[in-house]
Amino acid sequence: MTTSELTPPQVKDAAEKSGPAGTGRRRLLGAGKQLHAGPVTYVVLAVFALVSLAPLLWTVIAASRTNQRLAETPPPLWIGGNLFKNLEAAWNEAALGTAMLNSTIVAGTITVGTVLFSTLAGFAFAKLRFRFSSLLLLLTIGTMMIPPQLAVVPLYLWMSELGWSNQLQTVILPTLVSAFGTFFMRQYLVQALPSELIEAARVDGASSLRVVWHVVFPAARPAMAVLGLLTFVMAWNDFLWPIIALNQQNPTVQVALNSLGTGYVPDQAVIMAGALLGTLPLLIAFLLFGRQIVGGIMQGAIKG
Repeated sequence: MTTSELTPPQVKDAAEKSGPAGTGRRRLLGAGKQLHAGPVTYVVLAVFALVSLAPLLWTVIAASRTNQRLAETPPPLWIGGNLFKNLEAAWNEAALGTAMLNSTIVAGTITVGTVLFSTLAGFAFAKLRFRFSSLLLLLTIGTMMIPPQLAVVPLYLWMSELGWSNQLQTVILPTLVSAFGTFFMRQYLVQALPSELIEAARVDGASSLRVVWHVVFPAARPAMAVLGLLTFVMAWNDFLWPIIALNQQNPTVQVALNSLGTGYVPDQAVIMAGALLGTLPLLIAFLLFGRQIVGGIMQGAIKG
């Protein structure tokens, strides 16, 4: 069919498809197609994955060998046969059963408290109007500039006066609220929580508690998941304050692992076995909840 045989609307459509505008239109139509990764992408991702897993792989290898074999050159590059023996030795020497329970209580309580209080404070700074809100937010952010080492001595004296020495609440109480968490949730809720939703809930007669429960928490769920994961990992791996506040009779995992490094010749294989046991709960938690956390992050990114 030639151009002369086309009707005026068909001529216009043909011109749009053949011209520059038609090219842009075809590009827009193809923009929704799924992109496929090439072989170079897979190679780069594989290299990054191997580099990221190298410390964990070496921990497993070292935990499965003897102290004499680790001192030899070249070092072992594959798993040996002493893994379970070293794991049992580390578990018994460091009393990791009690330490695991204490770390679960400490990290879980800190995570719940930090996520809850940071979300409430972030919502207040993001959407509520009250006097000196900017000044209070500035002071909250300013506390992040103070090195935590400066607060160790006064914090220890305060806890001693309360009679909480060598007790888990000594580790839990100072970290129930996080300045970073408050600022993180505030920045997220400014964009993710429309003020119209809050106003509509108020018009419907919802109380402040119902607004927080039915409006704020659902909107903040992706950021709460990310903050919860980061807080749990930091609380589980915290060493400075627990080693000062607790003793070997009531330790967390990191305090208990510190006892494995004592002796004239520390057994590196047992130390690595203890480190592997201390890391396993974090790996299991990520394997169980990693998909939900990543899904929450993607959901928040799409909403944003």
